[in-house]
Amino acid sequence: MPHKLALIGFGTVAQGLVEILLRKEQELRDRHGMEFVVVAITDPIKGSLYDPSGLDLSAVMNSLESSGSLGQYPKSQDTTTGWDSFLTIDQCGADTVIEATYTNVVDGQPGLDHCRAALRSGKNVVTTNKGPIALAFDELQSLAARHGARILFEGTVMSGTPVLRLAATTLVGNEIRKVRGILNGTSNFILSKMDEGMAFDDALGEAQRLGYAEADPTADVDGYDAQYKLQILAHAVFGTRIAREEIARTGIRQITPQQIAQAKTEGRRYKLIAQLENTASGMRGSVAPEALAMDDPLSAIHGAMNAISFDCDLSGDVTVVGPGAGRLETGYALLVDCMNLVRHNV
Repeated sequence: MPHKLALIGFGTVAQGLVEILLRKEQELRDRHGMEFVVVAITDPIKGSLYDPSGLDLSAVMNSLESSGSLGQYPKSQDTTTGWDSFLTIDQCGADTVIEATYTNVVDGQPGLDHCRAALRSGKNVVTTNKGPIALAFDELQSLAARHGARILFEGTVMSGTPVLRLAATTLVGNEIRKVRGILNGTSNFILSKMDEGMAFDDALGEAQRLGYAEADPTADVDGYDAQYKLQILAHAVFGTRIAREEIARTGIRQITPQQIAQAKTEGRRYKLIAQLENTASGMRGSVAPEALAMDDPLSAIHGAMNAISFDCDLSGDVTVVGPGAGRLETGYALLVDCMNLVRHNV
């Protein structure tokens, strides 16, 4: 029986998932015995579609390419349009709601209320939205348990690089004592360019031109993005909560070319390091630039790549490197969570 999906938000990430479903449809069916059907899409700008038998995803993407919206989709007598996000969640009959709206880490909205509505209706939630998970993890997990649903969020930390599932499954049996990583690709790109001789402002400008940095880069270069990801890692890896204000935060704006040059003479390289440590007195977290020795595996992470190291009592240090963003990469994170829902392997 097909697993029915509803997409709430149809930006880059959700479009990436649709592209993957189109590309991998046969392989998912033949190799994994899985079939995913998108029955609803809603986006405040691009419009909304609902068809209980499943939308034609090729036609969806053709409409988007030709008009920038869902308005050119060839509608049948079973196609419904005009639903907002909450009506879609309530009425679509999906097994899983894909929450892919923009990240708001001030109050988590509208993503947080989307997650709440889906879980209360007994629907699973898969999301790449950091806001709801960082701000309301305990509440959402409790809602899921009460209503017989599940919420998965692999893509919230390192996009399609499966760090949360790695910690929960592959590293099972270890005591993970510390997590330490480069969790923001924009800041790492800027520091990499500064290591090549650029000034901060020039490196930021290039990051913005290439689409790595927003017009307002505050969340990235001042360490807020990494701070939110540490909150998620605290829940997912250590099973505990750490408030954002408990995570010391320093960004990279104050790093000068002179500091970069001095670090080079000492055989070191600056990186923005996010760290969580489980101590006898509780969880300690920090985000700050560090001049790493060249033999530190994190010092070799260049450009917009991310990396994370797990300090394990049995396995030792395990480091995973991968992209922390990207259309297909983040869409893949959504797919993997959906596949694990179908497998009941969560």
